[in-house]
Amino acid sequence: MGSANKYRVHEVAKDFGIPTKQVTEILTKYAETPKNHMQVLGDKELSVIFEYLTQHHQVSGIQVIFAEGAKPDEKKNAPRSDKPAKNGGKPNGQNNNRQQNQQQNGQQAQQPAKPVSRVPQTKVVDTRKAANVNLDKYDEKLQDMAESRNARAGRNGRRDQQMQGKEKFRNKKRNGPQSNKSKQEEADRMRRLRLEIIKKTPVTVQIPDEISVGELASRMKKTGAEVVKCLMKNGIMASLSQLIDFDTAAIIAEEMGCKVEKEVVVTIEEKLIDDHQDAEEDLVPRAPVVVVMGHVDHGKTSLLDYIRNAHVASGEAGGITQHIGAYQVQIDGKPITFLDTPGHEAFTSMRARGAMVTDIAILVVAADDGIMPQTIESINHAKAAEIPIIVAINKMDRVEANPERIKQQLTEHGLVCEEWGGDTIVCPISAKTGMGIDNLLEMLTLTAEVGELKANPNRMAQGTVIEARLDKGRGPVATLLVQNGTLKQGDIIIAGTSVGRVRAMVSDKGTKINSAGPSVPVEITGLSEAPSAGATFNAVADEKLARELVEQRKAEERAKANAPITKVSLEDLFSQIQAGEMKNLNLIVKADVQGSVEAVKSSLEKISNEEVRVRVIHGGVGAINESDVMLASTSQAIIVGFNVRPDAAARENAARNNVDMRMYRVIYDAINEIEAAMKGMLAPKFREALLGHAEVRQTYKVSGVGTVAGCYVQDGKLQRKDCQVRLVRDGIVIHEGELASLQRFKDQAKEVVAGYECGLTIEKFNDIKEGDIIEAFTMEEIPQ
Repeated sequence: MGSANKYRVHEVAKDFGIPTKQVTEILTKYAETPKNHMQVLGDKELSVIFEYLTQHHQVSGIQVIFAEGAKPDEKKNAPRSDKPAKNGGKPNGQNNNRQQNQQQNGQQAQQPAKPVSRVPQTKVVDTRKAANVNLDKYDEKLQDMAESRNARAGRNGRRDQQMQGKEKFRNKKRNGPQSNKSKQEEADRMRRLRLEIIKKTPVTVQIPDEISVGELASRMKKTGAEVVKCLMKNGIMASLSQLIDFDTAAIIAEEMGCKVEKEVVVTIEEKLIDDHQDAEEDLVPRAPVVVVMGHVDHGKTSLLDYIRNAHVASGEAGGITQHIGAYQVQIDGKPITFLDTPGHEAFTSMRARGAMVTDIAILVVAADDGIMPQTIESINHAKAAEIPIIVAINKMDRVEANPERIKQQLTEHGLVCEEWGGDTIVCPISAKTGMGIDNLLEMLTLTAEVGELKANPNRMAQGTVIEARLDKGRGPVATLLVQNGTLKQGDIIIAGTSVGRVRAMVSDKGTKINSAGPSVPVEITGLSEAPSAGATFNAVADEKLARELVEQRKAEERAKANAPITKVSLEDLFSQIQAGEMKNLNLIVKADVQGSVEAVKSSLEKISNEEVRVRVIHGGVGAINESDVMLASTSQAIIVGFNVRPDAAARENAARNNVDMRMYRVIYDAINEIEAAMKGMLAPKFREALLGHAEVRQTYKVSGVGTVAGCYVQDGKLQRKDCQVRLVRDGIVIHEGELASLQRFKDQAKEVVAGYECGLTIEKFNDIKEGDIIEAFTMEEIPQ
């Protein structure tokens, strides 16, 4: 419809066969007055007109509409001067022209009840609001029309075809450009609606423990800029890639109208390893696990040999135990699991591990030897593991045995025997003759009963790797102590970074077994590599996940190994010494004269102690330069400067490589500070905050003031208030003092920044020369 795009007032009037004035009146009443008869009407105005006319010109019957439907078609084909029917929407009963009716039927069956030209295609006007139309009658009429059309099809076939052709053509012409345009508008409207709906329903975001700002933005369906802006409002400056914690993210998300849910990240470990707590009714009593500890050569293995009726000690290399042995022994029909730990001082970690997995400790002390260093260490391990200690005083068959002295020594370490009013069980025994051993075992079972040790055998096994080794024929072999659940042959187990299926299980007596319950030690083969001793092992259901987890753990270990080595600094020196990472403290000494280098070197090397040896790996004269920093970085050394300063390149390099540089002017300051650092008592109350450097370009003698230096600020700034200065000439400190005055031209200046020139004087010092560097700094207190 050509006029659909631009439908003017006079065209509407003409199409309806009413005066233009009437259209203008309708618009004035219900919308706004058109400027003139040429004004183009929009959808809204047209709806008003159509609604008005429909309401005011009710149609008597449906035939009238059909009858009128043909008119516009004729009108379009007729010259324009033909006036349309003046009576518009009024009943028009005179059209009984049969041919016209047929023609109308032909069209109408194809396109029922659609007024052809009075209403633009996009508007649907509901006429039922005012008129009570009998719908059944309407449907019936349509039906009749369709039938009559079929009946006449033969007679009017050819004419119908022509009409249909025309109709199709006309439809095409009418729907062409406008339908595209309306589609576009429709799509736009839908998009707007959708956006409004999204705005109204809050987005639910899942936020993990920490999330990057960019990721948060995309989860909230907001732009990064909006989120950053919101963060700024809350006083947090963060870039898109920066990680923020859950609390911050939640506040931001809620502020931006989102619902927040905590995202629970389930790791592979959590999926794989079943670590639920056992219900009380599932628990059954289990055998106690007993660790035998004590000093080397006090008879731990011999005691176990006697209990087991075996002979291990005599077959051990040099007669000392160097592995953890695990044995299960039946005593009065009750099983007890024993762990034999090495007593030699080199096996500290093994002893600690042995104490951690057990329920009771037997401390073996030789009656003739008394309490020795490893005895004390064993006591401490047991105390740390919070397990009861039973003391067995061995070698009572010896002539020089003195149990009373041992009881006395035990009290010094917080173990008071029962006969002296304490709660520590002390049993005198002899592993050689078997004296007192029955009593010891009785005490063991009693202590175990008091402990009420229980476990649930009906679950996947978990426990500890006691020892692991590579066997020539069998590959990796691991001794495991099952602590909960039951380990069966063919189970997939994961221990530390090794994974595999249990191929064969051997008991401590060397017999093959198929399953091992709680407190049973077994030796298994089938792991991919020897796991580290002390690792926990878990039997799992899914081999693929288990291998994934192992890969993940290996990657973590690699990342740890490749992590940049923390450089030494005096502040964390003590913690590194304690962690056993520091055996040597490397120093590089630079001083103003060779004599000082030697003195500082020898003084510092004297402060070595048992844990740390102080080594001066390089000494030299002059300013600290880049090569000193490079050497310090590679050898993890601390640079000690004595009356010298680093040059600019060295300073930058040191900051980049985290090299600790310490400057001293008094030798005992250096010694005290390094000594204190080694003892972990370094109290750096103040530290220097470097302000900037200025180069002296010219000097002036001013009477009554002294020497004024005309300087150019190279970097940072100089400030008037509490500003300390150091005068450096060729890398050597000439003077340290305070800034007396700072001026730009004739005015006092509070501060002068890089790139400007200034005049300054140093308090009580006049020996300033051109080319000197003035280093400005303030002393900052470090919050403890």
